[in-house]
Amino acid sequence: MTDPPLGSGRLCQNPKAAGPAGPDPWGRAVVPRRSEILAALSLAIDLGLGQPMEHMLRASLLGLRIADRAGVGQAGRGRIYYANLLAWIGCHADSFELAALFGDDIGFRADYYMIDSRGLPMFSLMLRRTGSGLPALRRAGLRSRFAATAPTAVRTLIRSHCTSAGQLATKVGLDESMAEILSNTFERWDGKGLPAGRAGVEIPLEMRITQLADTAEVFLRTGGVDAAVAMVRKRRGTQFDPELADLFCAHARGLTENLLDIDPWPAALAAAPEDAVLSGPELDSVLMAIGDFADLKSPHTVGHSRSVAALAAETAREYGSSVEEIEVLRRAGWVHDLGRMGVSNSVWDKKSPLSYVERERLQMYPYLSERILGRVPGMSRVAEVAGAHHERIDGSGYPRGRGGTALDPSQRILAAADAYQTSLEPRPHRPALTPLEAGTRLRAEAGAGRLEEESVDAVLVAAGQQARRRRLLPCGLTDREAEVLRLLCQGLNNREIANTLYIAPKTASNHVEHIYLKIGAGNRVGATLFALDQGLWSGAAGR
Repeated sequence: MTDPPLGSGRLCQNPKAAGPAGPDPWGRAVVPRRSEILAALSLAIDLGLGQPMEHMLRASLLGLRIADRAGVGQAGRGRIYYANLLAWIGCHADSFELAALFGDDIGFRADYYMIDSRGLPMFSLMLRRTGSGLPALRRAGLRSRFAATAPTAVRTLIRSHCTSAGQLATKVGLDESMAEILSNTFERWDGKGLPAGRAGVEIPLEMRITQLADTAEVFLRTGGVDAAVAMVRKRRGTQFDPELADLFCAHARGLTENLLDIDPWPAALAAAPEDAVLSGPELDSVLMAIGDFADLKSPHTVGHSRSVAALAAETAREYGSSVEEIEVLRRAGWVHDLGRMGVSNSVWDKKSPLSYVERERLQMYPYLSERILGRVPGMSRVAEVAGAHHERIDGSGYPRGRGGTALDPSQRILAAADAYQTSLEPRPHRPALTPLEAGTRLRAEAGAGRLEEESVDAVLVAAGQQARRRRLLPCGLTDREAEVLRLLCQGLNNREIANTLYIAPKTASNHVEHIYLKIGAGNRVGATLFALDQGLWSGAAGR
């Protein structure tokens, strides 16, 4: 299948998607469950922790096995499931501050797993990481200042993390009890954790199991069962509940059996607590919250995803896209930057030019967005559009360097909308542009052949930077008649056309008669051949 002619208006129906949710093999709309959306979010969280994707899914499975051994009831198992998926959901909101202190925020979190985070080991890790990547003299100055202010700085970060975690958990639809559980992510059995210094059974059982499963999975994956047991035994009574530590050590082989061999995605979803599918408004609310989550990675991008989603949807209306594709674009706009979690803020917030390696790492993040979103049933079309927002029609974009007809109209629209909105926002290496400057920059991209001119025009109209161009259709057809012609080409009869356009059957019949008269056709075949010649076929509106 090829794309419609550039600038031809209404998009062709994507064969992979009967609407924003996409079909199952029988053509029925697939609507994701909340657990499926949050499992995908956990994949992004994994990236920000310096762990391979599916770490949190395996930790959830391990946590449920420990819960079963400990005799935890069904309601508690459900809380443990979500606590494991989202325990670290707030940490990315502090990436800017964390990177300012310790350089690579992702590397710091990966190292954090390897120590019993208290006293000298924790202080040594922080001191070693402070100012990493900076010149020696500046690094020494930062380390001296940090040594004097370490307790206050870390307490502030942890408090911010816990507050963010609770708020984000609520935004994605979890109840207040989960927000309270997540506030204990950095508390410790020995009372030397943060932010409240809770100890022992003051920490909810769900979080005590989550902490153990989260860390044990890392050691199991990197060193095997014996390494996991040795770590848990060493941290017994300090980081971990002694009874849970003893239970894990006594039954480690059974608890971890096949954990590294099974596919964790279907296994974790099969073990998820029973939950309802997300309706349109509920799904939109969760996707918007996920976009907010991604934008919190840097203060320079706060609100970016919401703005791109709104602009892309309005651009699609101006472009002549179908109702289904407008919804796809809005949803893709909300979540297109989810893969940003996999790139350190030492790259995102860098003021000087990026190195080759840094640029190569950055250019992978749209692929990560697509890969994460593509795991969710019904989200494949959204994933396709989101993953291509940095591609360019001349093939100069990333991550795949696709161009020309390999990019469909919705992908081109999102690329133009994202480029315009990004120009309006400040970045570490440049100030924000004015709307006029951003429009000039966007037109230059179109003039250079990197962005589609029709998409750029539609963005600028949607943004109020350019007057709407009146479309001149062949043979004096009106916009409504062109719309009826496209449906006629698809084999719809007058009643079906009327139902699709919410008009009276008699009105549809009149439109068809006028079309035949204007184009000189006597039947549907003749009208279809005319539409093909004029670029008005099968959903493509002339512009």
